[in-house]
Amino acid sequence: MERLLYERSTLHFTVVPTALGTALDINLSNASLVFITVTFATMCKSAAPIFLLIFAFAFRLESPSFKLLGIMLIISAGVLLTVAKETEFNFWGFIFVMLAAVMSGFRWSMTQILLQKEVYGLKNPLTLMSYVTPVMALLTGLLSLATEHWGDFRTSSYFDSSGHIIRSCFLLLFGGTLAFFMVLTEYILVSVTSAVTVTIAGVVKEAVTILVAVFYFHDEFTWLKGAGLVTIMFGVSLFNWYKYQKLHKEKLGVDELSRSQTAIPAKYVILEEVDDEETSPS
Repeated sequence: MERLLYERSTLHFTVVPTALGTALDINLSNASLVFITVTFATMCKSAAPIFLLIFAFAFRLESPSFKLLGIMLIISAGVLLTVAKETEFNFWGFIFVMLAAVMSGFRWSMTQILLQKEVYGLKNPLTLMSYVTPVMALLTGLLSLATEHWGDFRTSSYFDSSGHIIRSCFLLLFGGTLAFFMVLTEYILVSVTSAVTVTIAGVVKEAVTILVAVFYFHDEFTWLKGAGLVTIMFGVSLFNWYKYQKLHKEKLGVDELSRSQTAIPAKYVILEEVDDEETSPS
């Protein structure tokens, strides 16, 4: 019994960095929208693949190369194009959204490690969510108490009548349900592929978000911003083409018997595990 409690407490401690990174990613992204537009925030958040690569190098999920460095520079150039001549530029909004991009790269790298390393026993996405979500909720609650004006809660136009309360609760429940299934889908993708697959889907999601912001919220969309977004998407596409070629070469290097018995998933190779396999006695 004591051993089980110890293992559970250790596991909770292990997922804390991932939960903190996820909570900061979400909260910093939301905080940035107080200062900048949805379009500008979405474009700046497209820098997340850069930080994903950096953390992948640090956690030995990926080996550095000049090709990857070039791809990172292309993505960085796209981010600079989105910021250039921004008429609604706000320093704190830009800082918040860029910090969110850093946290995004960190949390997806950590999520992949937790989902794919056997030692943690968290290969089931729902199991990982059950450990991560309470810590996320606690940190979000503390940040809300520290930064939000709870004294204005009763006078808010969202809760000043029974009809507004019902509508607001419905929107919260609906948005929360969508967010739950979105995160669950992302975790499933990471568990069977890699964090970069989520990045591919994220680029499509960002493009849709920008279109909605332009047509529904009437955000300004210039040709310079469009060029920056296209450059970012081109850089991410190059990165995924690079990964596809690398994985294809690795598959060709596997002997016929191994290929017939096991399917090699398209995911980051955790170099630490490869080193362990090479040094272990046969």
